[in-house]
Amino acid sequence: MELTRRRAIQIGVGALLISGLPFRASASTEDAIAAFTGGAEVGSGDVKLIAPEIAENGNTVPIEVSSDTAKEIMVLATGNPTPSVATFKFGKLAASRAASTRIRLAGTQDVLAIAKLEDGSFVQASRTVKVTIGGCGG
Repeated sequence: MELTRRRAIQIGVGALLISGLPFRASASTEDAIAAFTGGAEVGSGDVKLIAPEIAENGNTVPIEVSSDTAKEIMVLATGNPTPSVATFKFGKLAASRAASTRIRLAGTQDVLAIAKLEDGSFVQASRTVKVTIGGCGG
């Protein structure tokens, strides 16, 4: 089969249509949480998430996470095509169990921080961030 100009355009249009299909972010978020926690119950407690209420630009949204007793903190953006944003790991001798970064948000959505504590339990904190200009192609 020879690739003609008409066939190349058809393939390109088909790819654009497929990429525009809605995604199911909640299933990916649930999968990421289950992989991190091993299916354990997630409560609330010793984890703090600081994020702006309104972000003027979804490309660079500043966040901070911290905990007094966390071994790891995973950050998720529940409305992004790939919800898992970052995982921060802290050693026993860490002077501070805190991290800050800038993340990309596709639109208004919840940002979620789940911490694995030293005793093996999991806690979470969340924050809704309203984005006025999308960062993941929006």
